[in-house]
Amino acid sequence: MKFRKVFRLIFSLIVVVFWQAGSVQGQQEPNFSQYMFYDLVQNPGAAGNTNAVCITGANRMQWTGFGKEDGAQVAPRTYFVAGSLPIRILRGGVGLVIMQDALGYEKTIGVKIGYAHQRNVGLGRLGIGTQVEFNNRSIDFSRLRPNEELDPLLQGLAKESDILIDFSLGLLYRVPDSYYIGISGLHLVQTKGKPISNESTNSGVKMKLDRTFFITGGYEYTFRGNPDFELLPSAIIETNLSTYQAEVNATVRYKETVWLGAGYRWSESVILLLGLKFKDFLIGYSYDINVSKLALPVFGGSHEIMLNYCFKLELDKGRKSYKNTRFL
Repeated sequence: MKFRKVFRLIFSLIVVVFWQAGSVQGQQEPNFSQYMFYDLVQNPGAAGNTNAVCITGANRMQWTGFGKEDGAQVAPRTYFVAGSLPIRILRGGVGLVIMQDALGYEKTIGVKIGYAHQRNVGLGRLGIGTQVEFNNRSIDFSRLRPNEELDPLLQGLAKESDILIDFSLGLLYRVPDSYYIGISGLHLVQTKGKPISNESTNSGVKMKLDRTFFITGGYEYTFRGNPDFELLPSAIIETNLSTYQAEVNATVRYKETVWLGAGYRWSESVILLLGLKFKDFLIGYSYDINVSKLALPVFGGSHEIMLNYCFKLELDKGRKSYKNTRFL
């Protein structure tokens, strides 16, 4: 598939979403500005897709301009560690993601365990994967400050928590050093927890996982006049079929060691990206300048730090035998 066809496909998907979305609203899933390095977090089909052992960690501090409330950070904070291991005997790979996502007085600690079947298709590799998710979600109602001090729904409520189990599916097709495209669905069952109630009333409110779909794509274009430089455009679309979020990025990479780029998250922020490769390590940083109605200061946007470590496995190395000419 040529560059023009891939670019047109990605661009068409973005245009369709922008046309239908109108004003983009927030999602339950956390946003990441360096999503191009986080395949396993958003797509189970990524496990073992590159025939390499990879470990990725990231720390995202969103909307830091909000400051603190009652001594606690209320803006979104997300941390995760993800690992992928190809296993030849399984004809695929296994993956593990551990994530903590906090917003205000709500916190979710999730563990995803998955497997992806990998097969060669055309010039690339297709991953078909699934993940089982275990999510411990908690809300500290005692720290909420309602407009009415004696709100009957909050009386007697303290810190409530629940375990929500769900699963995800994903497809990822990658042609090495060329392009990739993926589609995935997270929290497909939309698991609901037990009703939250207090001594005076049963509100019927339940914690719930929101079904979310992702479409991702990216391309690597080497400049013919100067092959030391590469242009890496990418895009991601996120939707729960009622709200949408879309983002486009483009980075320029020099000798596969240093990159600098920019992006735009629709109606939300302008993104600056930079990174460095040192041996088998990738170190990345992004900063989001908020342009939405939140009216945050320029230096009150979102910081994201990423560290990735990968090493290739020599899966084709088999047992070698040698013959002595004396016994031929």
